[in-house]
Amino acid sequence: MKISNIDVDAALANVRQQLKDDSAVSPSLRAAIELLMVLIQILLGRVSANSSNSSKPPSQDPNRPKESRSKGERKPGGQPGRIGKTLQPVEEPDAIRTVKVDRRTLPQGNQFRVVGYEKRQVFDLDISRFVTEYQAEILENEQGQRIVAPFPAGVDRPVQYGPRLKAHAVYLSQYQLLPYERIREYFEDQVGLALSAGSLFNFNQEAFDKAEGFEHWVKDRLAESELIHADETGINIGGQRHWLHCASNDGLTWLAPHAQRGHEAMEEIGILPRFHGVLCHDHWKPYYRYECGHALCNAHHLRELQRAWEQDKQAWAQRMQTLLRTMNDAVKNAGGSLPPDKAEGWRKAYRQCLKKAEEECPPPDESQRQGKRGRLKRTRARNLLERLRDYETDVLRFLDDPTVPFTNNQGERDIRMLKVQQKISGCFRSFEGALIFCRVRSLLSTARKQNLGASEVLTQLFTGREPAFMSAPERG
Repeated sequence: MKISNIDVDAALANVRQQLKDDSAVSPSLRAAIELLMVLIQILLGRVSANSSNSSKPPSQDPNRPKESRSKGERKPGGQPGRIGKTLQPVEEPDAIRTVKVDRRTLPQGNQFRVVGYEKRQVFDLDISRFVTEYQAEILENEQGQRIVAPFPAGVDRPVQYGPRLKAHAVYLSQYQLLPYERIREYFEDQVGLALSAGSLFNFNQEAFDKAEGFEHWVKDRLAESELIHADETGINIGGQRHWLHCASNDGLTWLAPHAQRGHEAMEEIGILPRFHGVLCHDHWKPYYRYECGHALCNAHHLRELQRAWEQDKQAWAQRMQTLLRTMNDAVKNAGGSLPPDKAEGWRKAYRQCLKKAEEECPPPDESQRQGKRGRLKRTRARNLLERLRDYETDVLRFLDDPTVPFTNNQGERDIRMLKVQQKISGCFRSFEGALIFCRVRSLLSTARKQNLGASEVLTQLFTGREPAFMSAPERG
């Protein structure tokens, strides 16, 4: 690796050779120099880490260059055969304004009559407050006995907020991730409503309570599904480190916060203990405590292989990268899975690549053991090699199982908005707030996957209606 035109790897190799040749160096100085070289290597590993060779997101890449698009044969704009989305007129406009000809401009001596209208429509937005007053009829007989008509369900107070307003506020808070103060300013500027932060929190709390049935429904559906993507990421709750757990697929999403990252949290969430399909994950060991099929994320493998090639100069890692990508292309071209004979051919090529890797990256020499018990320390490249070797079935499950994808990107996409929320707000102030966000966000994410708009499902929630997808066969 080079920094400011200095080949650091060559410099370190030169220092090691000098220490080996110079017997006059005292043991204490030698130990100090070796410690410094280890620290330099650790810092170099951190400096050279980016989104292509580690789990760092692309946003953290220093001086990230924009990928230049190669000039293609197609012209910019809509392509032949595409279905356009041109703005179309509506049959029943909300308002009609007639533009009349100024009769003073007509030629003298000619008689004109109206024969029709040329129409043009302007689509605009009218954001306004809409207040409905319910007046319950009161009947009274001669004896003074009164009968009052019942108010509609949900109309419980002399003055209250309606379901659409609540749904809109929760949409801005939980879907668009706006802070309470900005939502308050929005309602005050746009519709003249002075909502307090307390009211906004109450709306979110009400949405959380009303979505309790969804929580039981989605957990049951995920536990019964063929495939689950699982992932976890750190979150800040009240200044303390917690974890967000995600279980999802292409039709369902469930997010849950927990103080722990491992098995205890997974048991308490209650999905994986009942799951018997294929679990796609990034090789976090607690997942292997569950007796189900496993599929490992090859996007993680590609990044780790990139690091092994760039930092450890492992040529086998580059060959394995190319092989995995070629396998993925072959599966895509075959429509999602390969016939058994072709899949076995790729597995043989995979094993052959690892066999050659054993020569380049051998295990530690057991003869160098100095009375220590247990497993000798491996390099990161060796650990990766052994994982690819020992978990071959889970790494290559995507070859012939059409339900299994090449990566765990679905799970990572489903927790991405949580990371955006943390960037905007910094943290959750309380664990209760994190619970509200996760349940409501899970509902909205599932609704989008089931082709239902976020605003629509929130309006249904506040009007006491169950989302349509909960009573229909789900896609997940």
